[in-house]
Amino acid sequence: MSQWKQIQQLEIRLLEHVDYLYDDNFPMDIRQGLASWIEAQDWETAVNDESMAAVMFTNLLSQLDRVRSQEQNFLQRHNMKIIQQQLQLKYTTNPAIMARVISTCLREERRILSSACTEEQGPLEKSLQNSVAFERQKNMDNRVGIIRGSVQLMDQAVKYIEDMQDDFDFRYKTLQSRESSDRNSETMKQEVTKLQEMLNRLDFKRKEILSKMDVVIKEIDDLVTSQLNPELQDWKRRQQIAAIGGPLLTGLDQLQSWFTLTAQSLFQIKRQLDKLGELVVKVTYESDPIPLQKPQMEERVKYLIYHLIKSSFVVEKQPCMPTHLQKPLIIKTGVQFTTKVRLLVKLPEVDYQLKVKTTFDKDLPPGRVSRQFFILTNNTKVMDIEDYSNGCLSVEFRHLQLKEKKYINGTKGSEGLLSVTEELHSLSFEACFTVQGLTIDLETCSLPLVVISNVSQLPGGWASVMWYNLLTDEPRNLAFFGNPPRANWSQLSEVLSWQFSTFAGRGLNKEQLAMLGEKLFGQHASCSDYQVSWSKFSKENIPGKPFSFWMWLDSILELIKKHLLPVWNENYIMGFVSKEMERALLKDKEAGTFLLRFSESHLGGITFTWVEYSENGDAKFNSVEPYTKNRLSALPFADIIRDYKVISDGVVPENPLKFLYPNIPKDEAFGRLYNSQPSKGKRTSLFIYLDPNASTTPPSCQSPQPPMTPGEFDVLCFDLSDVSLHESNGPNILYFYYCE
Repeated sequence: MSQWKQIQQLEIRLLEHVDYLYDDNFPMDIRQGLASWIEAQDWETAVNDESMAAVMFTNLLSQLDRVRSQEQNFLQRHNMKIIQQQLQLKYTTNPAIMARVISTCLREERRILSSACTEEQGPLEKSLQNSVAFERQKNMDNRVGIIRGSVQLMDQAVKYIEDMQDDFDFRYKTLQSRESSDRNSETMKQEVTKLQEMLNRLDFKRKEILSKMDVVIKEIDDLVTSQLNPELQDWKRRQQIAAIGGPLLTGLDQLQSWFTLTAQSLFQIKRQLDKLGELVVKVTYESDPIPLQKPQMEERVKYLIYHLIKSSFVVEKQPCMPTHLQKPLIIKTGVQFTTKVRLLVKLPEVDYQLKVKTTFDKDLPPGRVSRQFFILTNNTKVMDIEDYSNGCLSVEFRHLQLKEKKYINGTKGSEGLLSVTEELHSLSFEACFTVQGLTIDLETCSLPLVVISNVSQLPGGWASVMWYNLLTDEPRNLAFFGNPPRANWSQLSEVLSWQFSTFAGRGLNKEQLAMLGEKLFGQHASCSDYQVSWSKFSKENIPGKPFSFWMWLDSILELIKKHLLPVWNENYIMGFVSKEMERALLKDKEAGTFLLRFSESHLGGITFTWVEYSENGDAKFNSVEPYTKNRLSALPFADIIRDYKVISDGVVPENPLKFLYPNIPKDEAFGRLYNSQPSKGKRTSLFIYLDPNASTTPPSCQSPQPPMTPGEFDVLCFDLSDVSLHESNGPNILYFYYCE
């Protein structure tokens, strides 16, 4: 079943999350109409390959042409044409952006499908996706709308006051122009009385509009303080969680709408105050409220504008190497990385030659890190208006590159107490512009970065990124690993599951997470309330092993991603079961029942164990040496399971693997995954001879075929260079025959 068909079968709660993925950047109509074709393309590779992205974009347009020509409904055909034109405008010059958008949507779909398979959401995801948040956003929409309405009414009120004042001014000047002999006339007295009434009414309206302005300004202040700023902080927290594999980050366009509408209201109030100031120049009087109240109101409005725009300068896309899009915040020296900042307030009055400058480790206290870096490439760019993001001002730095500083003696920085992957760094962004007479200094910074000099440091760097963004919402706590806090297992296990859904397409179920907890805390630990130290997670070796828990788990992720993806996504790998549990599960199962688990003794290894029974009914468990990336690069794992054969005590060689645990026939489970079908002619197979009671003299070959050629022997030696015996109670002697 296609991924899109699985999506359509989800419950409404999850479909609402799917709905958030699709907008004008990638309309759901395209996802629906080209579902199979879209899922068959390698969008992730195209993100980093401009020529490939261009070809795929052209092909997508061709596919849309085909679908549109076959559409019978006129309205649907018209909509498809509009969508096609919009895509051409957005992505013709940069098709890699389209590839990134589609890749992100597909990955998030897989994550949603994975979460649907679990019995319940984890605490982190549940906190980010609750009904309270939706109600809060509705309330925010209502408040912003009410404020905009009030400001529009104040515009009308100011215009009414201006018209009233013009009428008063005209009558007053007309009265002044009269002859002095007429000033004591009854008509003159009536005019003066009328003017006084007009002035009283004008005074009342001035006080009324200032009172209304005061109320609206206080409402805006409260809105910004109690809701808008918390919504921004919530978005930034969700950005942290999304960076480590959590739910897809959404809501920035909504934030931009709120920021922009609020800023527009403030600027409109500022213009209204300016207009009132002009009116005072023409007409003023004793106890005029405008000169008394306007200066204070102006200062409050300027303060709100300044801080609103200043806080709207955000890092939309955290620094990331294009080669590792799913592991942001890790930068390798000498490798280009990208980042993007955005101004959430959309203002037509802004000078669009707004230059943004990046600085690495700005204002970092001396001695905080052992290594120092500088940006090798151009670190200044001009913000542009983005058509595909509703006209916001943003700038993307695509070719930044770091280089480590060298000191006078030619050496680099001395080593500190922290490891390279525990040292945190920061990328700062600065800009300055003037709008409506206000000069505003903008400054923001990235989340803490890990800088590595070798790809072997990538796993450790990613562990640091996960730990930081899981446990703190501080934007720039660069001393975090001086005394890192512990993590609750309930939260950490959720993040670990996200790693599997992000990199392998399917997260971990409750049983697999429980097995990992036992691996970390002990066989009989009830780990739901346990806390994990940073050292135990990433630095200390597992007892009896030369590697840490995270290094072991990360090597499994890499193995799945590169060699086991089809088998993993079919949920055929039990994964983290211990040897003891493995035997308990297989005991009493039919002979030939086997299960797949990851090696506990090797980094990045997978093994299988099957059960067989002796004549007296005793169960015997056989496990093969783990298959690692070296062997899996040569032969797909499904094919290995199909072709695996054992010869014991002269018995005709046979495949002992019959049923995938609990009772699925082997070919029924793996048949679709076989990459190559067995040849009807000659086919080379490996037979393993096992004899616990054998002497050191090998038996004669039972095969009538000649021995293997030297070339075949070399292949065998390479393939089996890391092979050792599977478990057995006796002194096994292992003989290899290569027969055709």
